[in-house]
Amino acid sequence: MRLSGGVESALHCCVALTAADGPVPAARLAELHGVSATYLAKHLQALSRAGLMHSVQGKAGGYVLTRSPEEITVLDVVEAIEGPRSTFVCTEIRQRGPLAVSPDDCTVSCVIARTMTAADRAWRAALREVSIADLRSAVGEDHGVDVLARIGDWLRSPLP
Repeated sequence: MRLSGGVESALHCCVALTAADGPVPAARLAELHGVSATYLAKHLQALSRAGLMHSVQGKAGGYVLTRSPEEITVLDVVEAIEGPRSTFVCTEIRQRGPLAVSPDDCTVSCVIARTMTAADRAWRAALREVSIADLRSAVGEDHGVDVLARIGDWLRSPLP
């Protein structure tokens, strides 16, 4: 399975917004993460459509989280960017080819579909257990407790 780079950008933005004391423009978030503003705007809009953040209009506008970081899971962000569909789609390959099994004989999912579905459920359960607040704490542990304060200061600093 391969997730798009949009998931990484979206997660970083959610963590960065926990350090902000107000709306942050998409261009500012893009600059912070070294990505294109138009690329990031698409993902921020997906997060807005999913109800994870919203856009504040006006001169002091930008994006803010709609819920506390403890209430937003990594799975919420992944599904906002990638969609909620399963990572595996069974095409009933066993019903094709010279030794095809009759659809009438396929009363249960095959072992491959069952295995992949179980793996998808486990992956989603693991992502559901990690919140943006958990990521924020881990970022502080990895890079020093002052990193989020530095991010907040940078986000508040005047645009060049």
